[in-house]
Amino acid sequence: MTVTVHYPDRHALMTGLAGLIADQLREALNAKGKASLAVPGGTTPALFLSALSIADLDWSKVAVMLTDERFVPETSDRSNTRLLRETLLKNNAAKANLIPFYTSADQPEDVLDQLSATIAKSLPLDVAVLGMGDDMHTASIFPGADRLTEALDPASTAILLPMRAPSAPEPRLTLTAPVLRAANHLHLLITGTAKKAALEKAMSTPDTKDAPVRILFDAIHPLHIHYAD
Repeated sequence: MTVTVHYPDRHALMTGLAGLIADQLREALNAKGKASLAVPGGTTPALFLSALSIADLDWSKVAVMLTDERFVPETSDRSNTRLLRETLLKNNAAKANLIPFYTSADQPEDVLDQLSATIAKSLPLDVAVLGMGDDMHTASIFPGADRLTEALDPASTAILLPMRAPSAPEPRLTLTAPVLRAANHLHLLITGTAKKAALEKAMSTPDTKDAPVRILFDAIHPLHIHYAD
């Protein structure tokens, strides 16, 4: 099930979504004393992450992770973790617990078990916010990627997978479809007419291998799509 929320502009989207996510984290904290949040990388969600950083809640009990990461150190301008520190992990949210998606190694396979074990402690996710590319990928689950079938497999027990794709300059690590689909609150953040057209195409594309974002459409809990031109 999907629910689409339209906003008058991008600022209203980013601040409105930040308020909603803060409420959902607060709900989890009140229910069980801790919460987990996964957020997308890239520049599009920067305003949303900055707005969320000032939310008044007990961030010291919130585990924050990315939905996916390029396998590069934080010193790289390609690092989503670096962007996360510059946007979300400041102000009130500076006290949040960052769950790493990168540690120094020759290749992501060398640290996969280590990173997965850390992530497992914060699953299932209370809140997951994802983005989508013009090619209909979400997280780093790309059409044509080398481990696409494994990442999409609903029966897979893998938490995190290395991913290499023709459109990705470096290896990546991504949460798998089962992990994303199990989130208690699931959100898709998209802006602009190109992304709107890609989403409409995904909705009419039957095969998830061609449109990986489709994994979110029939998740355990309803997917809320947040859109502004």
